[in-house]
Amino acid sequence: QPSRPAPLQYLFNKTNRYFLVGSNNAETKYRVLKIDRTEPKDLVIIDDRHVYTQQEVRELLGRLDLGNRTKMGQKGSSGLFRAVSAFGVVGFVRFLEGYYIVLITKRRKMADIGGHAIYKVEDTNMIYIPNDSVRVTHPDEARYLRIFQNVDLSSNFYFSYSYDLSHSLQYNLTVLRMPLEMLKSETTQNRQESFDIFEDEGLITQGGSGVFGICSEPYMKYVWNGELLDIIKNTVHRDWLLYIIHGFCGQSKLLIYGRPVYVTLIARRSSKFAGTRFLKRGANCEGDVANEVETEQILCDASVMSFTAGSYSSYVQVRGSVPLYWSQDISTMMPKPPITLDQADPFAHVAALHFDQMFQRFGSPIIILNLVKEREKRKHERILSEELVAAVTYLNQFLPPEHTIVYIPWDMAKYTKSKLCNVLDRLNVIAESVVKKTGFFVNRPDSYCSILRPDEKWNELGGCVIPTGRLQTGILRTNCVDCLDRTNTAQFMVGKCALAYQLYSLGLIDKPNLQFDTDAVRLFEELYEDHGDTLSLQYGGSQLVHRVKTYRKIAPWTQHSKDIMQTLSRYYSNAFSDADRQDSINLFLGVFHPTEGKPHLWELPTDFYLHHKNTMRLLPTRRSYTYWWTPEVIKHLPLPYDEVICAVNLKKLIVKKFHKYEEEIDIHNEFFRPYELSSFDDTFCLAMTSSARDFMPKTVGIDPSPFTVRKPDETGKSVLGNKSNREEAVLQRKTAASAPPPPSEEAVSSSSEDDSGTDREEEGSVSQRSTPVKMTDAGDSAKVTENVVQPMKELYGINLSDGLSEEDFSIYSRFVQLGQSQHKQDKNSQQPCSRCSDGVIKLTPISAFSQDNIYEVQPPRVDRKSTEIFQAHIQASQGIMQPLGKEDSAMYREYIRNRYL
Repeated sequence: QPSRPAPLQYLFNKTNRYFLVGSNNAETKYRVLKIDRTEPKDLVIIDDRHVYTQQEVRELLGRLDLGNRTKMGQKGSSGLFRAVSAFGVVGFVRFLEGYYIVLITKRRKMADIGGHAIYKVEDTNMIYIPNDSVRVTHPDEARYLRIFQNVDLSSNFYFSYSYDLSHSLQYNLTVLRMPLEMLKSETTQNRQESFDIFEDEGLITQGGSGVFGICSEPYMKYVWNGELLDIIKNTVHRDWLLYIIHGFCGQSKLLIYGRPVYVTLIARRSSKFAGTRFLKRGANCEGDVANEVETEQILCDASVMSFTAGSYSSYVQVRGSVPLYWSQDISTMMPKPPITLDQADPFAHVAALHFDQMFQRFGSPIIILNLVKEREKRKHERILSEELVAAVTYLNQFLPPEHTIVYIPWDMAKYTKSKLCNVLDRLNVIAESVVKKTGFFVNRPDSYCSILRPDEKWNELGGCVIPTGRLQTGILRTNCVDCLDRTNTAQFMVGKCALAYQLYSLGLIDKPNLQFDTDAVRLFEELYEDHGDTLSLQYGGSQLVHRVKTYRKIAPWTQHSKDIMQTLSRYYSNAFSDADRQDSINLFLGVFHPTEGKPHLWELPTDFYLHHKNTMRLLPTRRSYTYWWTPEVIKHLPLPYDEVICAVNLKKLIVKKFHKYEEEIDIHNEFFRPYELSSFDDTFCLAMTSSARDFMPKTVGIDPSPFTVRKPDETGKSVLGNKSNREEAVLQRKTAASAPPPPSEEAVSSSSEDDSGTDREEEGSVSQRSTPVKMTDAGDSAKVTENVVQPMKELYGINLSDGLSEEDFSIYSRFVQLGQSQHKQDKNSQQPCSRCSDGVIKLTPISAFSQDNIYEVQPPRVDRKSTEIFQAHIQASQGIMQPLGKEDSAMYREYIRNRYL
């Protein structure tokens, strides 16, 4: 369990200082930061390194308020007052004047992993720190402020107080499995280097009983506020540091006969060489590529929250631009500007740096799925394919044969145009081979049923098998030119294949296969479509143009007009707004630092020199052209070096000892929040997308399994149609009275599946609530009347006009005779007759009730002790309290000592 930042924070304003008060969720522990407002350009922050109780922090704020008033008892604005309430500190930034503090003021829960909540930033507040009396104004400060705020922090930025979002689930759980002896030795070695000398004093007085908590350093490549927190990183306690990622996070609930399984999709966008579509292509001199996104799909059995006792599985894949020095000139105002190679790289230096990073984080094998065109009348995308093949071939000749980079070229656009080829079938073959090579992560050993009935594909699965489960070794790296449309579809197919293996490993399906048109795949497809739309908006300026339905060739004709609009939107964004967005990203990430006397950000002709550091200064000696990898990394392959237990990685861990009763390690309090008033309507686990509610058909007699193939007109989403269809559905619901909803509620045009998320929510609310009938026009009445009369089998699940089978008639006869016999017994108060009618089963009540039949139930008797407890409860509500016993007093003292002392 990692140490967590303060979830609730309050900024109090005083004339010469700001006081930032942070607390835990239960508001029982507090920390205080003092920020000086008298320095015009420097940031002075004092952390008193003390944990306050609620009473202590109230007294402290009371003394500060009293000491700041000019006269005793005076009521005015001169005292201490709360400036803002927040949920975390994004960081501190300075342009040409003083520092600003950026606070998260609104948040929304997006997912839950093992009881750890993941939040989306909904709103932020940027507050200028220096007082007006010492402020030194600069004419360009306002312009820098506008550029900085052009990065919309309320758009797809995520954080968690207790879960490290910058690392994969496999890394986080591997850290938790480290031997306790190593952690103890590291704790004793770093004891004197500890930040807070008072942190462990409470453990000694409480008998020394405690548990070890681990906090790993975040992977800074995927942290977007690292530069903003860098100035306070070594000054304040680590609980103040809240790292945010940029990308996508979505979670849906897959109900398998009532058993909840959460499917979570997390995308982490790299903060290195970040930018917009045409302005950031290829790679920089350090091996960081443009549009690099790590996508992780997590599957967990929601019945058990704990990481140690629950069942968790994950699969990771990556997308990113082709790792070469290349670009596209957008000054020509062409839809597809020509691709140019900016620098000759005969020894694949930049590709070597990039793949060395991937070996260190993911292990081997590295599989490249290259989707760019290979046959063109005019050489365009083929330039990248030829250079990438040459680079991979050069690098592979020096690697050990078992760890060579696997290169899979496949012209996806060519196969899409062919009427004889099925794109997704070919992608499915590639996905199977990829997942078999890399394996996936699962935190539990193989099920006994898979040992008894082994599947052929399961035995061929790669990865690393360990006593506690399986590890994913290696990674699939997918790319096209933009890494948007084609890449998202390919990643979906690989993710669908991996999802089947994940479900099989958790014992939820009998074979590792998933078919299209099932509720499970539809739910997963919607997650990936939202994932692709979000990433496409961030990099390309529009949503996806080609979707999974496009490549399945089942997209409705209305989709073509939407594709045209998305293409125009993308072109407009690339031509007119991408330059401003790129300036904002460079300023936010600290790539450009405003400096007095140097050119401003908007005066630079290009940002090439900001992202390629070798153009501004001489870098250290170049790597060997043949031994291009890091020696320590290659020794531990196929395992990723970042997850190997070694001295270098142990230094990245912070170990802390907690008392077993502390809230920080109490998952029950963190998840259920017993100290807060909550309502079911606002509960996240009930509001998230569910396969049973949103995808499963509502017709009677349908198999509720999410793995059953359904026709397109049977889906639960098809009930969300256009306005006229909804009106017909409402009228039918009223006409049919108590009958189940007819299938015409579900059967609408397939174009409804492509509506926006907002429309779906609105329509879903209409279909789920009892809505008054809306009168339709006279011209529509004939059409409405036609749809009212439905086939009997579709309404009731059976055809009542058909004769009953002998078996059904026998069952019904037994039911009637049973009721008649029971009715006679109740009426005459006789003993059960020994002679029963033919075919009637003699039943014996097995419940605890003294009298139990189909007409009445007598509740069981309540024992004396239970009656006394209930009477004491009633008297307590009237103010009559019972005296406490010795056990009650001892229990209450223990509770107070553990919670407050």
